[in-house]
Amino acid sequence: MTEDILLTSTRINTFVGEAAQTNASGFFFERGERLFLVTSRHVLLNEPTGHFPDRIEIDLHTDEANIAKSVSLSIPLYREGAPQWREGLDCGGKIDVAAIELDRERLPRPAVFRAFSPLNLQPDLGAEIGDSVLVIGFPLGFHDTLHHLPVARGAVIASSFGLRFQGEGYFLTDARTHRGASGAPVVMRIDRAGGDDGELPWRLLGIHSSRLDVGPRDVGLDEALGLNCAWYADILMTLTG
Repeated sequence: MTEDILLTSTRINTFVGEAAQTNASGFFFERGERLFLVTSRHVLLNEPTGHFPDRIEIDLHTDEANIAKSVSLSIPLYREGAPQWREGLDCGGKIDVAAIELDRERLPRPAVFRAFSPLNLQPDLGAEIGDSVLVIGFPLGFHDTLHHLPVARGAVIASSFGLRFQGEGYFLTDARTHRGASGAPVVMRIDRAGGDDGELPWRLLGIHSSRLDVGPRDVGLDEALGLNCAWYADILMTLTG
């Protein structure tokens, strides 16, 4: 048996034509009949670093009984020059989250995955500083290469949850993270006492974006902070509306 939470996330590879560029993380989000791939906006477009991929590939499982079976799905990022992802702005500026709507008709049959939904964003399930969370992704591209599954890094909420850290649309986590984890879901386990109704027993708190550092710091004397920013997941209600 494979834990459902591992099937929410997929490895993303970015390309310019056939030339591989970077790897990252993403996850599935359903709203009604519509299905979206969610990741960090800088995975798809990062002007400061000159990162301009024109397509991505994701892994999709194809056999519930044999999770080692999977295929790659190529997703164009532009059609007639227009970006195919949705991104958002708030009073603090650009939000480092992007959502691409997936055409279910192009998915392999069967396609084995699990998707978060608006039910996993319920604000009445409390979260506060010091609570344990997981970051489900592909740090440095590392994963179970046989079964094409992500790994989980343990983290704790490191800033007041619900307050925009320094006025930005994210909160902080304290965790050891790496490149490749960008776009990973940040989740908290919740109690689903009373039976299995098919809903994932996890609260989707945020989307991991990047590590934070202070500068200048003496790299010989001072360790990296080990803090990360995670954009609040409720932005998905705007991006998928």
